Amino acid sequence: MTKARTRGDVLRESWQRDSREKWAKVISTVDIMKANGNPITMLGVARAADVSNWLVYQPEIREYIEGVRSAQGKENSRRRISGTRANAAGLAVDLELARAEVRTVRQERDRLKEAVRRNLGQQLDQAGVGDLTARINELLAANQQLEDQVAAANAERDKLETDLEAAVEEVATVRMAMQQVMRETNRQVT
Repeated sequence: MTKARTRGDVLRESWQRDSREKWAKVISTVDIMKANGNPITMLGVARAADVSNWLVYQPEIREYIEGVRSAQGKENSRRRISGTRANAAGLAVDLELARAEVRTVRQERDRLKEAVRRNLGQQLDQAGVGDLTARINELLAANQQLEDQVAAANAERDKLETDLEAAVEEVATVRMAMQQVMRETNRQVT
Protein backbone atom coordinates (compact mmCIF):
# COMPACT_ATOMS: atom_id res chain seq x y z
CA MET A 1 0.00 0.00 0.00
CA THR A 2 1.50 3.31 -1.03
CA LYS A 3 1.41 6.26 1.25
CA ALA A 4 -0.76 9.15 0.04
CA ARG A 5 1.26 12.18 -0.94
CA THR A 6 0.62 15.28 1.09
CA ARG A 7 0.64 18.81 -0.20
CA GLY A 8 4.02 19.28 1.48
CA ASP A 9 5.44 16.24 -0.35
CA VAL A 10 4.24 17.56 -3.69
CA LEU A 11 5.70 21.01 -3.00
CA ARG A 12 9.00 19.50 -1.81
CA GLU A 13 9.30 17.34 -4.94
CA SER A 14 8.44 20.29 -7.16
CA TRP A 15 11.03 22.47 -5.41
CA GLN A 16 13.69 19.76 -5.75
CA ARG A 17 12.90 19.24 -9.44
CA ASP A 18 13.06 23.02 -10.10
CA SER A 19 16.30 23.21 -8.17
CA ARG A 20 17.91 20.40 -10.22
CA GLU A 21 16.74 22.03 -13.46
CA LYS A 22 18.15 25.42 -12.49
CA TRP A 23 21.48 23.93 -11.43
CA ALA A 24 21.72 22.03 -14.74
CA LYS A 25 20.82 25.23 -16.60
CA VAL A 26 23.62 27.11 -14.84
CA ILE A 27 26.19 24.39 -15.62
CA SER A 28 25.16 24.23 -19.30
CA THR A 29 25.21 28.03 -19.54
CA VAL A 30 28.75 28.12 -18.16
CA ASP A 31 29.81 25.47 -20.67
CA ILE A 32 28.20 27.39 -23.55
CA MET A 33 29.82 30.66 -22.43
CA LYS A 34 33.18 28.91 -22.23
CA ALA A 35 32.73 27.36 -25.69
CA ASN A 36 31.77 30.75 -27.17
CA GLY A 37 34.70 32.45 -25.47
CA ASN A 38 32.47 34.81 -23.50
CA PRO A 39 33.89 36.13 -20.23
CA ILE A 40 32.48 34.11 -17.34
CA THR A 41 31.37 36.20 -14.39
CA MET A 42 28.93 35.37 -11.64
CA LEU A 43 26.55 38.12 -12.78
CA GLY A 44 26.93 37.13 -16.44
CA VAL A 45 26.16 33.49 -15.69
CA ALA A 46 23.12 34.39 -13.56
CA ARG A 47 21.83 36.69 -16.28
CA ALA A 48 22.44 34.25 -19.12
CA ALA A 49 20.90 31.31 -17.22
CA ASP A 50 18.02 33.51 -16.03
CA VAL A 51 18.50 32.50 -12.40
CA SER A 52 19.06 34.46 -9.20
CA ASN A 53 22.50 35.71 -8.21
CA TRP A 54 22.11 33.74 -5.00
CA LEU A 55 22.09 30.44 -6.90
CA VAL A 56 25.41 31.03 -8.69
CA TYR A 57 27.06 31.75 -5.32
CA GLN A 58 26.09 28.36 -3.89
CA PRO A 59 29.29 26.47 -2.95
CA GLU A 60 29.08 23.65 -5.54
CA ILE A 61 28.16 25.93 -8.44
CA ARG A 62 30.60 28.60 -7.34
CA GLU A 63 33.47 26.09 -7.32
CA TYR A 64 32.54 24.93 -10.82
CA ILE A 65 32.31 28.50 -12.16
CA GLU A 66 35.58 29.52 -10.52
CA GLY A 67 37.28 26.45 -11.99
CA VAL A 68 36.08 27.37 -15.47
CA ARG A 69 37.02 31.02 -14.89
CA SER A 70 40.55 30.11 -13.87
CA ALA A 71 40.90 27.99 -17.02
CA GLN A 72 39.48 30.85 -19.04
CA GLY A 73 41.82 33.26 -17.27
CA LYS A 74 44.79 31.28 -18.48
CA GLU A 75 43.41 31.45 -22.03
CA ASN A 76 42.81 35.21 -21.66
CA SER A 77 46.35 35.79 -20.51
CA ARG A 78 47.57 33.98 -23.63
CA ARG A 79 45.21 36.13 -25.74
CA ARG A 80 46.45 39.31 -24.06
CA ILE A 81 49.91 38.38 -25.02
CA SER A 82 48.71 38.00 -28.59
CA GLY A 83 46.83 41.33 -28.36
CA THR A 84 43.17 40.21 -28.03
CA ARG A 85 41.37 42.00 -25.16
CA ALA A 86 37.97 43.40 -24.25
CA ASN A 87 37.55 46.94 -25.50
CA ALA A 88 36.17 49.90 -23.59
CA ALA A 89 32.93 49.99 -25.61
CA GLY A 90 32.14 46.38 -24.67
CA LEU A 91 32.81 47.09 -21.03
CA ALA A 92 30.60 50.19 -21.18
CA VAL A 93 27.76 48.12 -22.65
CA ASP A 94 28.19 45.48 -19.91
CA LEU A 95 28.14 48.22 -17.29
CA GLU A 96 24.94 49.73 -18.72
CA LEU A 97 23.30 46.29 -18.84
CA ALA A 98 24.27 45.70 -15.22
CA ARG A 99 22.83 49.07 -14.21
CA ALA A 100 19.58 48.33 -16.04
CA GLU A 101 19.29 44.98 -14.30
CA VAL A 102 19.96 46.59 -10.91
CA ARG A 103 17.17 49.10 -11.59
CA THR A 104 14.81 46.27 -12.56
CA VAL A 105 15.70 44.26 -9.46
CA ARG A 106 15.22 47.31 -7.23
CA GLN A 107 11.80 48.00 -8.76
CA GLU A 108 10.79 44.38 -8.23
CA ARG A 109 12.08 44.52 -4.65
CA ASP A 110 10.06 47.68 -3.98
CA ARG A 111 6.95 46.12 -5.52
CA LEU A 112 7.32 42.97 -3.43
CA LYS A 113 8.06 44.98 -0.29
CA GLU A 114 4.87 47.00 -0.83
CA ALA A 115 2.84 43.81 -1.40
CA VAL A 116 4.21 42.28 1.81
CA ARG A 117 3.49 45.51 3.71
CA ARG A 118 -0.12 45.57 2.47
CA ASN A 119 -0.63 41.90 3.26
CA LEU A 120 0.84 42.28 6.73
CA GLY A 121 -1.31 45.37 7.33
CA GLN A 122 -4.43 43.44 6.33
CA GLN A 123 -3.49 40.58 8.65
CA LEU A 124 -2.90 43.00 11.52
CA ASP A 125 -6.19 44.75 10.78
CA GLN A 126 -8.05 41.44 10.80
CA ALA A 127 -6.37 40.35 14.03
CA GLY A 128 -7.07 43.80 15.52
CA VAL A 129 -10.74 43.64 14.53
CA GLY A 130 -11.18 40.31 16.32
CA ASP A 131 -9.44 41.59 19.43
CA LEU A 132 -11.40 44.84 19.38
CA THR A 133 -14.69 42.99 18.90
CA ALA A 134 -13.93 40.75 21.88
CA ARG A 135 -12.96 43.80 23.97
CA ILE A 136 -16.15 45.64 22.97
CA ASN A 137 -18.24 42.61 23.93
CA GLU A 138 -16.47 42.45 27.31
CA LEU A 139 -17.11 46.14 27.90
CA LEU A 140 -20.77 45.83 26.89
CA ALA A 141 -21.22 42.92 29.34
CA ALA A 142 -19.52 44.90 32.11
CA ASN A 143 -21.67 47.94 31.26
CA GLN A 144 -24.83 45.82 31.45
CA GLN A 145 -23.77 44.49 34.87
CA LEU A 146 -23.18 48.04 36.09
CA GLU A 147 -26.57 49.17 34.74
CA ASP A 148 -28.24 46.25 36.54
CA GLN A 149 -26.43 47.19 39.76
CA VAL A 150 -27.49 50.85 39.37
CA ALA A 151 -31.12 49.80 38.78
CA ALA A 152 -31.02 47.55 41.86
CA ALA A 153 -29.45 50.36 43.93
CA ASN A 154 -32.12 52.81 42.70
CA ALA A 155 -34.90 50.37 43.62
CA GLU A 156 -33.34 49.85 47.06
CA ARG A 157 -33.04 53.64 47.51
CA ASP A 158 -36.70 54.18 46.53
CA LYS A 159 -37.78 51.47 48.99
CA LEU A 160 -35.68 53.04 51.74
CA GLU A 161 -37.10 56.50 50.99
CA THR A 162 -40.63 55.09 51.21
CA ASP A 163 -39.78 53.33 54.48
CA LEU A 164 -38.22 56.56 55.78
CA GLU A 165 -41.31 58.61 54.93
CA ALA A 166 -43.47 56.02 56.66
CA ALA A 167 -41.16 56.04 59.70
CA VAL A 168 -41.20 59.85 59.81
CA GLU A 169 -45.02 59.87 59.70
CA GLU A 170 -45.16 57.23 62.40
CA VAL A 171 -42.75 59.19 64.59
CA ALA A 172 -44.84 62.33 64.08
CA THR A 173 -48.00 60.43 64.97
CA VAL A 174 -46.37 58.94 68.06
CA ARG A 175 -45.17 62.41 69.13
CA MET A 176 -48.61 63.85 68.77
CA ALA A 177 -50.06 60.95 70.72
CA MET A 178 -47.41 61.40 73.41
CA GLN A 179 -48.14 65.08 73.63
CA GLN A 180 -51.85 64.38 74.10
CA VAL A 181 -51.11 61.78 76.73
CA MET A 182 -48.81 64.21 78.52
CA ARG A 183 -51.45 66.93 78.46
CA GLU A 184 -54.08 64.54 79.75
CA THR A 185 -51.77 63.39 82.46
CA ASN A 186 -50.96 66.99 83.45
CA ARG A 187 -54.64 67.88 83.60
CA GLN A 188 -55.42 64.97 85.85
CA VAL A 189 -52.59 65.77 88.18
CA THR A 190 -53.65 69.34 88.56
